[in-house]
Amino acid sequence: MIQGFLFLCGAISILTTVGIVYVLGQESIRFFLSDEVSLVEFFGSTTWQPAIGQFGVWPLVTSTLMVSLIAMVVALPLGLGIAIYLSEYASLRARSILKPILEVLAGVPTVVYGYFAVTFMTPLLRSIFGVNVVNIYNIASGGIVVGILIIPLVSSMSEDALRAVPNSLRQAAYGLGATKLETAVRIVVPAALSGIAAACLIAVSRAIGETMIVALAVGAGPKFTFNPFDSAETMTGHIVRISGGDLSYNTLDYNSLFAIGLLLFFMTLGLNLISQQIVRRFREVYE
Repeated sequence: MIQGFLFLCGAISILTTVGIVYVLGQESIRFFLSDEVSLVEFFGSTTWQPAIGQFGVWPLVTSTLMVSLIAMVVALPLGLGIAIYLSEYASLRARSILKPILEVLAGVPTVVYGYFAVTFMTPLLRSIFGVNVVNIYNIASGGIVVGILIIPLVSSMSEDALRAVPNSLRQAAYGLGATKLETAVRIVVPAALSGIAAACLIAVSRAIGETMIVALAVGAGPKFTFNPFDSAETMTGHIVRISGGDLSYNTLDYNSLFAIGLLLFFMTLGLNLISQQIVRRFREVYE
C-alpha cells in the first residue's frame, strides 16, 4: 500500500506536468498556425505590439534575462558567502539563530517584495545615479529585489552541499597547514561544486519565473533594451498584465500568452536539465 501510494504521488506529478505542457502546446499551435504570425517573426523580431500585429518575443526575453542576471549577481556572492559562514565558521548556537531568520525571507509574500522594490529600492537607485537616469519603473530595481528573494534558496542549498563534504578533508587540510579560509575556499567549495552549481541554476529558474516583483517594479510596456535603468516588461509580467484584461478566448492576443508561457516553460526546463547534468558530471562520492 505504501509503495502504491508513493507511486501514485509520482504519477500525479508527472501527469500534471504533461497536462500543463499539453494545454500550453495546444493553445500555442493555434497562435502559430494563424496567418498573422510565424516562428520566424516570433523569434526574429524585436517588437512586441499585439495591437498592431507585431509579435517579436525578444523584448520580453531580454528583459527577463536581464532581471535574472542582476538577481544572480546579487544572490550568488551573498548566498554563497552566507553558506560558507554557516557551514565553516558559525557555531551551533549562531547557526540555530541565523538560519531560521534567513529563511524568513523565503516566506515573505512576493507582492511585499514588489512594493519594497517600488518604495525603497527605486528611490535608492534614483538618489545614487540620478533622477534623470533611473526611471520610476526599471529593470535594475526588480532584479536586485528578486536577488534578495532567492538568497535563502542559494544559501540553504549551498550550505547543505558544503556540510555534506566529509570532515576528514577539512582535517587533512588543517594538518597540512591550511587556514580555515583556505580550507573553505580551496577544499570544501570545490568538493561541493556540483551541489552549489545545481543551487545556482535552480535559483536562476526561480528568478526567471518570478512574477509579482517584476510586474510591480520593472514596468508594463515591452521594450527591447539593455539599459538596466529603463522600464521594460518581462515574460511573466506581460502574462499577468494581459491576462487580467478583457481578452476573448481563441483570439490572437489570448493565444500569444500561451506561446510565451510555453517558451518560459522550456527555458526553465532547460536550466533544470543542465543542473542535473552538472550534478552528475561533478558529483564526488566519498567513502
